[in-house]
Amino acid sequence: MTDAAALLRAFDDQARPAEWTVLDPGATVHRDGPVFRVSWPRRSGFVGGPPDLGVSGAGLDELIARQRDFFAERGQGVEWKTWGHDTPADLPERLLAAGFESEGRETVLIGLAEEMTAPVELDGIDLREVTDEADVHRLAATATEVFGRKHDWLVDRLIEKKDDPNIVAVVAEADGQVVSSSRIEIVPGTEFAGLWGGGTLREWRGKGIYRALVAHRARMAVQRGIKYLQVDASEDSRPILERLGFVAVTTTTGYVWKP
Repeated sequence: MTDAAALLRAFDDQARPAEWTVLDPGATVHRDGPVFRVSWPRRSGFVGGPPDLGVSGAGLDELIARQRDFFAERGQGVEWKTWGHDTPADLPERLLAAGFESEGRETVLIGLAEEMTAPVELDGIDLREVTDEADVHRLAATATEVFGRKHDWLVDRLIEKKDDPNIVAVVAEADGQVVSSSRIEIVPGTEFAGLWGGGTLREWRGKGIYRALVAHRARMAVQRGIKYLQVDASEDSRPILERLGFVAVTTTTGYVWKP
């Protein structure tokens, strides 16, 4: 199945609801009309819902305000995640009017895992899975340098999830230096896995590392019975993924409100 509409239906049916049904320990979910509000004791919250919210105008403004005010009372921030095919189409504008800020748009691409497994020859570069805390810190340091923002949260997440078979970190290493970092997160109970990270140090780009990391993680996915791979891609990685056979199905934008 490589038809974009069919891939998007599979995504909406399986992977998207996992945002509010497959959760870390300590999470609480409240349903408010069409949306699901996820909160944790000491971290920012999350709001998501189905492709068609079925509410518009003043009713939508009230729905947005209730979510914002819930987290305001807790002194916490919240992300409301949107997708490009959602309705009503003016949801982003109404989020901005309510004080949310866009974190930028990415393209959602989906590919069949079994079609992404072809190995890539690398010269002097090794790929390996990491669980050791020191390696996790090195991975995060590389991600910080590549993306220009701190990745302390990633250290906490990977250490917390080190025994979780559904989350695996993979690095590319050359002469003892981590030159690219990535991870795969399998969505339990679905046919989906997400590919995250994949940031490569500037001087190491153009050597096939990103493609090799995709293929390595695709093989891991196939071994675990995963059918679909999903990537929220930047404009840098999108062309590479499309050449590999990934299909753009929609866009996604997170809107964040902070106290």
